[in-house]
Amino acid sequence: MNDAQMPRATFTRIEHSTADDWAAIKTHYGPFTQDLPNRVLAHLRLLDGDHGGFPIDRLQHCLQTATRAHDAGENEEYVVCALLHDIGDTLGPFNHADVAAVLLKPFVTPEHHWMVEKHGIFQGYYFFHHLDMDRNLREKFRGHPGFEATARFCEIYDGPAFDPTARTLPLGFFEPMVHRVFAAPRETLYTGITDPAGGRTGE
Repeated sequence: MNDAQMPRATFTRIEHSTADDWAAIKTHYGPFTQDLPNRVLAHLRLLDGDHGGFPIDRLQHCLQTATRAHDAGENEEYVVCALLHDIGDTLGPFNHADVAAVLLKPFVTPEHHWMVEKHGIFQGYYFFHHLDMDRNLREKFRGHPGFEATARFCEIYDGPAFDPTARTLPLGFFEPMVHRVFAAPRETLYTGITDPAGGRTGE
């Protein structure tokens, strides 16, 4: 049964919605959320061919960052964070790290979320001074439990990942990882629409 054939709510104002309406909505929610990894990957592919003046395009940079993390033995969740850390470039050119972080937040540890959220500031250590900005902005986070891990991410994975000759695994290699990490949220506000086992309605 496709989406158009499934039951739908009948309210015109959400304050008038009923339990039956929400039961209908829940039948759509499962398939919709199960398709999230595919939508994430489709959005990541928008970076393909977008160089933005950099030596390699934005997708290759993401793939190369993830490849470096994978080859160094980082766990799967970390590798997916490395892959998606710049996915916000398309819709959030002024706050790309925030976009990536909010996308990942329900699915990753607080430590990995903080790393992605702050990586733009920490990466700035290597180039902000060329733009008449303060390269030491990251110092305001000195002492935070995530400081060293985020500095390390930028130093050994994100920062060196602009090399046209470097080993770069294809997106297909990482796709199963994205599906596994996005299979079910660690936490979500919408607990009433997900099943108690942590999966999603319709699974």
